[in-house]
Amino acid sequence: MKETKIGIIGLGGVAQLIHLPILSKLKNVKINAVAEINKNRLKTVAGKFNIPHKYTDYKKMLEEVELDAVIVATPTKSHSEIAIEVMKHGKDVMIEKPVAINYVEAKKVDDAAKKYKRKAVVGMNFRYRPDAMLLKSLINSGEIGTPFYIRCGWTRKQSSSEKWIQRRKEAGGGVLFDLGIVLLDLGIWLIGYPPIKSVSAQTFSHKVKGVEDSAVGFIRFKNSAVMNFEVSWSLHSEKDSFNLTVFGTEGTGHLNPFRAYKKIESTRIDYTPASSANPKNLFKKSYENELKYFISVIQGSSNILSSSSEALTRIKLLEALYESAEKRAEVIVG
Repeated sequence: MKETKIGIIGLGGVAQLIHLPILSKLKNVKINAVAEINKNRLKTVAGKFNIPHKYTDYKKMLEEVELDAVIVATPTKSHSEIAIEVMKHGKDVMIEKPVAINYVEAKKVDDAAKKYKRKAVVGMNFRYRPDAMLLKSLINSGEIGTPFYIRCGWTRKQSSSEKWIQRRKEAGGGVLFDLGIVLLDLGIWLIGYPPIKSVSAQTFSHKVKGVEDSAVGFIRFKNSAVMNFEVSWSLHSEKDSFNLTVFGTEGTGHLNPFRAYKKIESTRIDYTPASSANPKNLFKKSYENELKYFISVIQGSSNILSSSSEALTRIKLLEALYESAEKRAEVIVG
């Protein structure tokens, strides 16, 4: 198999803790170059992972180094500009979530993918959790009947300690952009992307200024299914918590821990494994599976699972939720 050459732009926490350790262990994958504006970080990280080419100017990297694809892991504000430049140079791209700070910028990325005929993948690692994939399989096979209600929540500290994540102009938003987009994407993916009819949301800013640190909301789908969610960086809790339940007409599926049941008359079939996986292992495995899948997409052996086109609908959803929170009213999604 041909060696796949990867470049990474942005060497923050997700690159150092996730992308680099995983990619460095994959067969037939070479991290050929990295770009980072912080010179000390660039030197340290490139040295640690024995990366042959390092740049403070990512455009120079794109011009000088042989690469098959690039991972964009910079602050959200720069995603669209960098991703477009990557594709303009004839390389496929994976953009860490969210794809961009707003719908207009996200549309530019998707238009560029079509114009330059490149593969643009958006990182949505929760789809690649082993328990989520198992639940997806059960739903697709009809084991729990027709899904009609999703209840979910995610409470944890913000994903980055960098100051940009609390600045709306740089991050796009607060906890909805950080945690909400991943949680909502997972739920909508699980039930097969039904069109959204309307949304209602309330946001709170108790611990940070400029962006929301908590949000609760309700989504109505055109097929009559509904989704209730809450996300927060600041809700008081003993530990980080992620949970999602899909209620179907014939059964129920839970995540974290995974449990699934099907009702048949007066009995119940239990699909729950004898032992549940460690949440930390599931989180790590989700990124391993995602990056392996991205490599297979680059090599042409898999279709894109989370494309820039699909990401447009998620950004549109977030903007509708913010509109609802601002108006304190339900918003119809066009």
